[in-house]
Amino acid sequence: MRNSAPAPRSATVVLTIVVVFGAFLTPAAGAQNAITAPDEFFGHQLGADRILARWDRIVEYFELLEEESDRIRVTNMGPSTEGYPFLLVTISSPENLANLDRIAEISRTLSDPRGLPEAEIEAMIGEGKAVVSQSLGLHSTEVAGCQTGPEIAYDFVARNDEEALRILDETVLLLLPCINPDGQVWVADWYHQWVGTEYEGAGLPWLYHTYAGHDNNRDGDFMNLVESKYIGKILYREWKPQAYVDHHQMGGGGARMYTPPYSDPIRPYADPLMWRELSWYGAHIAYKLEEAGKAGILNAAQYPGWGHFGWHWITPFHNIAGMLTESASANLATPVYVDPDQLSGGARQLPEYEAQSNMPNPWPGGWWHLRDIVEQQKIAAWALQDMAARNRETVLRNQYLKSMRQTERGATGSTNAYVIPSTQHDPLTAVKMINTLMLSDVEIQIAESQLEAGNRLYDEGSFVISLAQPKMGLVRNLLGQTFYPDNDWTRARDGSPLRPYDTATHTMAEIMGVQVDPVNGAITGDLRVLEEPIPVAGTVEESTYHVLDGRLNDSFRAVNLVLVQGGSVQRVTQASGDLRPGDFIVGSTPSVVAEVARQTGVDFIAVDLPSTEILNDVPTPRIGMYQRYGGGNMEEGWTRLVFEQFDFPYTSVMDTEIQAGDLSADYDVLVFPHDSWGAITGLPAADGGGRGNDRGGRGGDGRGSNIPPDYRSGIGTEGVQALRDFVENGGTVVAMGGATDFAIRAFDLGIRNALAGLDSMEFFCPGSTLHVDVDPTNPLAWGMPADALALFWDSPAFEITARDAYNYDRVVTYAERNILQSGWLVGEKHLSKRAAVVTVRVGEGEIVLLGIRAQHRAQTHGGYKLLFNALMR
Repeated sequence: MRNSAPAPRSATVVLTIVVVFGAFLTPAAGAQNAITAPDEFFGHQLGADRILARWDRIVEYFELLEEESDRIRVTNMGPSTEGYPFLLVTISSPENLANLDRIAEISRTLSDPRGLPEAEIEAMIGEGKAVVSQSLGLHSTEVAGCQTGPEIAYDFVARNDEEALRILDETVLLLLPCINPDGQVWVADWYHQWVGTEYEGAGLPWLYHTYAGHDNNRDGDFMNLVESKYIGKILYREWKPQAYVDHHQMGGGGARMYTPPYSDPIRPYADPLMWRELSWYGAHIAYKLEEAGKAGILNAAQYPGWGHFGWHWITPFHNIAGMLTESASANLATPVYVDPDQLSGGARQLPEYEAQSNMPNPWPGGWWHLRDIVEQQKIAAWALQDMAARNRETVLRNQYLKSMRQTERGATGSTNAYVIPSTQHDPLTAVKMINTLMLSDVEIQIAESQLEAGNRLYDEGSFVISLAQPKMGLVRNLLGQTFYPDNDWTRARDGSPLRPYDTATHTMAEIMGVQVDPVNGAITGDLRVLEEPIPVAGTVEESTYHVLDGRLNDSFRAVNLVLVQGGSVQRVTQASGDLRPGDFIVGSTPSVVAEVARQTGVDFIAVDLPSTEILNDVPTPRIGMYQRYGGGNMEEGWTRLVFEQFDFPYTSVMDTEIQAGDLSADYDVLVFPHDSWGAITGLPAADGGGRGNDRGGRGGDGRGSNIPPDYRSGIGTEGVQALRDFVENGGTVVAMGGATDFAIRAFDLGIRNALAGLDSMEFFCPGSTLHVDVDPTNPLAWGMPADALALFWDSPAFEITARDAYNYDRVVTYAERNILQSGWLVGEKHLSKRAAVVTVRVGEGEIVLLGIRAQHRAQTHGGYKLLFNALMR
């Protein structure tokens, strides 16, 4: 196994399928030596009832295949978040494996062929191989994928029939057999712990990714997670395959397998050929499944072409045919029985569970096993490689055509470039955005002198992103204003809006708080293409004390690093000369200051120590963050990642610690990320709807009878009282998103959500960026711009009803009109001039209600200071 970085090591089958796959495994002339079959290595058939192969054993099997076969190369990309190997398994003919560098070079060149003569392109198309990537095991409770991977690899290295040899000769398979190794190990161990007991099949109580849980496939744009960085390196920069599929599982009450293409609506700015390719590949996959006798195969339905920016939905904007399969789930590895009455439609383009053109053979119901899923995924994986092999030159030529046509569209569109001015409210965050875009191989230029664009002058150091490049569609979606469609595809028959699959916009610049100017016309100036990420290193002026700009998110990180080294930190509370409210005054040794400036990029500006009358001391914050079971809370995981990225010290606080009381002894601030009343307390909701989990985690309510008693969650009434005591005694509770409802109810606040009770015809705003007015004089908003954009998603709009309204401070308010920047908003009047962020004085303490998503998925940098200020004022 090749290492790209060091890492620690830590049923019954349908007879026709056995014949189809088994008949090809007999030795042929020139065949390899005997290859160890998966069932021989693992001691059982993969996908067998009530048993899961663990990732460490799967890694050993891939290593064995590499020893036994010259058709496979195993590369360890590096350690996962928790230290397990992250593998790239490359499968092709021995000749192709010996020529991988050249094949990858051709693939990269065809993805950006600007300036090359047509004859050279045609030669590359003749010489190149179709490169296809397939990934498995992203969502760890969708357990089939990691069981399928070894069998996919075995078939490719052991079969010697004409079809297999053609695929090996004409394609290169980049197999990612488990893109969440940590979660696979946790789920397998958890399942085996309880198999054979009353808790068999119970959901994992905590997140199956350290930070992201189910959201680990919402990171294809920002690439915050180390696993995402590996995938981006393979897909976006090193290989740029022509096709990609991510194999998943879905609920078990409908079709048995979804295959491409997506249903409507589709996201704008992809090359039209892309959508045709998805139909082309998907039809072949569905055909092969029907040919193999599989029932309940659905395509062009259920999953829309406008989704989140995870791997299969973002790759089309990299000009990669990005696809998804979804198989109906068993109960982890436990079979389930599905009665015909339990099968239903109700999905996009599948109104009823009946035969229709995109599902001509509905599954009748019955027992459903993990092995059924493995078989489907194997057929789908093979079919995709087969299609690419049979049409190798077409596949490669399409890659070239998409790249050139997107470049031409970008050059001639109404917007042909974006300029990111060097003068930003938070220039270090702008640099982070630039470096993030470079991970996606977006071409970016930097101005080495003053430039002119769109009749405006921009200073040296500004960035230019031309749309005359192959990734035009990606750039338009990440940087340009985007509106979700409002039409028949996005409305139900009664006219009510259909909720998008994820947020209604993924406009990176807007949620990061970075100014980006669209340009139409010529750009003149001295521009240089960036070849490497922009390095950041702050300057240090000689002084005993230094001021750090409170408008910079990274100043908070710098302060945390200074504090941990024993330095002093104070906060400016009033404007004085060049000092602004929220600026930091720090004192530390020259060596510490120099190292912190180097790490953070923050400038340490010399300053005379101002009057103590305008300074507040800033001690090391004592932060606790609520963490629960019930499948975990993704927003809690992402918030942990944000805290770690900015070096905030924190402690995860579970139910029992809150219930024990005396919280002030250990904490100054307690943070409750977006969640529901029921998930936090374990108590029934006021509407009688039971104990909910909202969308914080992908699990049960945490108190269900199928959950082992030690993993049932909720702080209960005693926890609520302990929190009330904490705040009365001077503590601060920070509640974000849906958790604000918990705080309002737990503390009997005189405030209500003005959106509560409105149906979707009256108000609807799914994951959109909105204009808000900020009071930067309030300590919670120090360093924020007065006019800002905020991510609204399942957010409240506060109406203050308290008699003691003088204890309630509006910090952020939704704009009066023209509130929507990007996304979808129905019923603007219900938001107009309502409060989005409020602080409430209670006893000696304070409640902070962050209604907007201030730290969502470690992406909304534009709102970070609202959270950071709550921790450090």
